[in-house]
Amino acid sequence: MQSSVKALRNTERELFFFRTRVIVASAFVALCFLLLAGRFVWLQFFKHEDFYARAESNRIAVVPVTANRGLIKDREGRVIARNYSAYTLEINPRQVENVTAVIDELAQVIEVQPRDRRRFRKLQEELKGADSIPIRTRLSDEEVARFSAQRFRFPGVELRARLFRHYPLGEVGSHMIGYIGRVSQADKEKIATWEDAADYVGTDYIGKVGIEQSYERELHGTTGFEEVEITAGGRAVRTLSRTPSTPGNNLILSVDIKLQEIIEKAFGDRRGALIAIEPSTGDVLAFVSKPTFDPNLFVEGIDPLNWEALNTDIDKPLLNRALRGTYPIGSTYKPFLALAALELGKRRPEQVFNDPGFFMYAGHKFRDSNKVPLGAVNMHASIVKSSDIYYYMVANDLGVDAIHDFMKPLGFGQIVGIDVEGESQGVLPSTAWKEKRFKQKWYGGETISIGIGQGYNAFTLLQLAHATANLANDGLVMRPHLVRAIEDIKTGERRLTVPKESYRIDWKPENVRFVRDAMVDVNISGTGRAAFQGVPYKVGGKTGTAQVVGIKQNEKYDEKRVAERHRDHSLFVAFAPAEKPRIALAVLVENGGFGAAAAAPIARQVLDFYLLGKVPNAPALPKEGTESAAGAAGD
Repeated sequence: MQSSVKALRNTERELFFFRTRVIVASAFVALCFLLLAGRFVWLQFFKHEDFYARAESNRIAVVPVTANRGLIKDREGRVIARNYSAYTLEINPRQVENVTAVIDELAQVIEVQPRDRRRFRKLQEELKGADSIPIRTRLSDEEVARFSAQRFRFPGVELRARLFRHYPLGEVGSHMIGYIGRVSQADKEKIATWEDAADYVGTDYIGKVGIEQSYERELHGTTGFEEVEITAGGRAVRTLSRTPSTPGNNLILSVDIKLQEIIEKAFGDRRGALIAIEPSTGDVLAFVSKPTFDPNLFVEGIDPLNWEALNTDIDKPLLNRALRGTYPIGSTYKPFLALAALELGKRRPEQVFNDPGFFMYAGHKFRDSNKVPLGAVNMHASIVKSSDIYYYMVANDLGVDAIHDFMKPLGFGQIVGIDVEGESQGVLPSTAWKEKRFKQKWYGGETISIGIGQGYNAFTLLQLAHATANLANDGLVMRPHLVRAIEDIKTGERRLTVPKESYRIDWKPENVRFVRDAMVDVNISGTGRAAFQGVPYKVGGKTGTAQVVGIKQNEKYDEKRVAERHRDHSLFVAFAPAEKPRIALAVLVENGGFGAAAAAPIARQVLDFYLLGKVPNAPALPKEGTESAAGAAGD
């Protein structure tokens, strides 16, 4: 009996424990389901948007759509920089184990030339970490078809449609227009500081020099986007949505590209520069630096051989002589110095001074470039016959600081502010300048050479052309500019880049008129007469010859015995028609000799075309006897 009771008690106890375990297990299961339900609610209701976005990002790729770059046109609407679309074959170095082997295999499908390999290696070094580097550009339709059929063999190699920049006139205006090139690391750092940096997502090319660089953000446009559905392997399946890009604005230049082309031909194979300006507006009509280069070489990334050829060429074709070159400007400085003497009361037009062929200062003899003394010379004759002695005396009487203060508003030795980057300032000397530069005081003898545009004087051709335009415009200063207007791509509205004058120089009209009349006589009876014989319009001008290397005091300059690159520079300034100038220009021929011999004939061709529509049939070579005639009368 007792054992049965004990057994009953054990059974009850086991039932108790069993029920307890069932309750605990049920509670645990219920808790688990509760947690799952809570997690489900959390994910579905509170994290839905987040996980939906993640899922979509795995399925959808946002691809930037590069904007069409704005066109560059000349003042007559001729297109000088445009775009075209073409296919490129690009390699992602991070997805390819042996790039050289892949290129060798690609060469069996499409043509890959040695220059393509050289350019690829150069870009690979410059664009480390880039996702895509082109091995071939501008593929033909046949090449596109051949690669597409073999595409499965080349993981990491993509066929892409790209927009390319093209300069249809080749070398014409290359220093002015500049070129675009692939975005470098330095470019990326610069772009990151811009307010519109987001518009450069996916951009591979950017303006490097010239107008392409200076107006980059006007030309670039606004980047668009495409939402593309992709596979797990990254292949595009279909386009889901598209936000179109907005093309960049067009640039309307002040330059007449036909005039530009004629000037470049007028130089022939000679080195030099020419800038022509419309005085009343500041429009740059021509901006020439010779020799030139082909900007199309840079668009896809220049190959090392061409790059080396351009950089080692003794004539320095990449040097923008019109913008960056600084030179002594010789006797082209004399009309401005004459005006300074009149305005500052140091000379009267009728005053006569003796030109014995030399000027003595502190025991030093300053020689005249004329082969014979000119004798009695007034201011008019000093400009027409280009008397060095007269301007030695003027400079001495004025002093270097007075010359500096008068020439500064004209633009000499200043950043003129033309709308391309890289302008050199040059040197307009003064006592303060020498003290700062050399920690030395100014000596009176150093002022003498200043009077004939030599000594410490070092100006850009842009400054000389700008000063000539200011003189032709009666002292009303217009900032010179290459881009006349920006054309809004959406509205077609044109916005002028220089809508008004910068300032006015307060000159006496009779003094300006006197100097300009003397400059007209330069081309009638003076040093420019040989180049302008029979001209049907009135033109003011001044020849100039700038010394490149010094010669001993008693030594006679003989051009034929001097190495070509040590010969004098030839310069000429002009404006026409003299009554109401429509064009002012400055021209420099490096090592060209007398200004009348090399530079003036080029100016004649420019003015004949611009004013008369006369197209020359050959470069402007010096006429026989021009050199001796120039030498007999100065420069």
